[in-house]
Amino acid sequence: MESFPIINLETLNGEERAITMEKIKDACENWGFFECVNHGIPHELLDRVEKMTKEHYKKCMEERFKESIKNRGLDSLHSQVNDVDWESTFYLKHLPVSNLSHVPDLHPDYRTLMKEFAGEIEKLAEELLDLLCENLGLEKGYLKKVFCGSKSPTFGTKVSNYPPCPKPDLVKGLRAHTDAGGIILLFQDDKVSGLQLLKDGDWVDVPPVKHSIVVNLGDQLEVITNGKYKSVEHRVLSQTDGEGRMSLASFYNPGSDSVIFPAPELIGKEPEKEKKENYPRFVFEDYMKLYSAVKFEAKEPRFEAMKAMETTMANNVGPLATA
Repeated sequence: MESFPIINLETLNGEERAITMEKIKDACENWGFFECVNHGIPHELLDRVEKMTKEHYKKCMEERFKESIKNRGLDSLHSQVNDVDWESTFYLKHLPVSNLSHVPDLHPDYRTLMKEFAGEIEKLAEELLDLLCENLGLEKGYLKKVFCGSKSPTFGTKVSNYPPCPKPDLVKGLRAHTDAGGIILLFQDDKVSGLQLLKDGDWVDVPPVKHSIVVNLGDQLEVITNGKYKSVEHRVLSQTDGEGRMSLASFYNPGSDSVIFPAPELIGKEPEKEKKENYPRFVFEDYMKLYSAVKFEAKEPRFEAMKAMETTMANNVGPLATA
């Protein structure tokens, strides 16, 4: 099997730019995932984020997690469970409005650090979206414009810890799913593995590489590219060893009122393909309402449900405006 794509973004600035762009294109078309090194985010900043995230879990969340596991009877599992994840999480909102000052128990230095981290991740996400635009033949800034809606993208970070699990064969760290949104940037533990993606029917490990940022594509990019790029199912395995696994997944998603639809420039772009939209038009907020109820189910019925909603709306009030 091919090796997982690890892309050195530094080579975009030299003679290897065309080769690097081709690697990104291949990763988007055939993997839905890739890992970035030399991405421009200072390693010292990432080291501090890792250190303070792990300290925060130990100080403020570890006992709470253990108590929760005990209360739900998960400390004495005897059979497989498919309706729970072995993870401890909290969520930081950055755009359109930040909640950093309101999240309880965060040390002031950690709040300041996470604001700086979010700024770096946001910048990288927008740079990556423009690289995708270039590969797709879309105008620079097209994806960001679609994501902005009337105000701004929705951008936030899910901070997760996956503590050691006594029976990892019976419960997943995070159940298999595709991500609903746009582009996801993950800063993960470089010492403990666990993230896997589904490729050609097999689960493939995403290798932990120090100071790397893992990128994956969400359902909305599948729609906008008319299926040229696909969101990919992924999961996190539970682990028995060590101190557990840290993960910070930052979601750069469309704004709630963004209208999502296949880019007209990508309709029937390949000569042998019929000129048609393979995906519906919908408002991102409507998709998220559906997704929240069926996150761990197949994505195709979600697209079908949006198509049915589009047809109903078109019959009753006319097509959705796209600008």
